[in-house]
Amino acid sequence: MRLVVDLNRCQGFAQCVFLAPDVFSLHGDEALLFSPRFDEAQRDRVEKAAAACPVQAILADYSDEPTKRVEPHVR
Repeated sequence: MRLVVDLNRCQGFAQCVFLAPDVFSLHGDEALLFSPRFDEAQRDRVEKAAAACPVQAILADYSDEPTKRVEPHVR
């Protein structure tokens, strides 16, 4: 399991920090730090944190497969 957070979209509302403090934290006033990998015991909290994000910047990926690179279509 891993997290993907769009840091360009994140506005630092910190709802995720309150709901899953073992995974998310703030550095300073707005810089979000997070652990991209989390274990099954944290799954419920991470799902609640992702759902609570006002700008939907958090995606929890439960696939254990590595991300596949997409090749551009060239003519």
